[in-house]
Amino acid sequence: VQLQASGGGLVQPGGSLTLSCVVSGFSLDRYDIGWFRQAPGKEREGVSCVSKSDDYTYYGDSVKGRFTISKDAAKNTVYLQMNSLKPEDTAVYYCASVFCLYGLSRPGYLGQGTLVTVSS
Repeated sequence: VQLQASGGGLVQPGGSLTLSCVVSGFSLDRYDIGWFRQAPGKEREGVSCVSKSDDYTYYGDSVKGRFTISKDAAKNTVYLQMNSLKPEDTAVYYCASVFCLYGLSRPGYLGQGTLVTVSS
């Protein structure tokens, strides 16, 4: 099982990025998938998740209205579209298998992260 996050980079405040999480070893209809982030010196934060049936999504208060999670079953890939980025969004972002309901459970399978830096 592998979850590979990519798409991070340096972006100016107000800009956009789309992160991708390519999953191998299981299909997306088997597990809920979530995105976490961890900024330097801070605890890991659950950002967003999508149910395995693709009928439920959750967003943390800090990203609600700015981030959108989606998935492409044919590509076994989950995306996180991030708009109106703020410096406080700077973190390493990870995707993971989770239980997604009113928040994210502790991660099961956790992938390697991708760094997002929001700075002018």
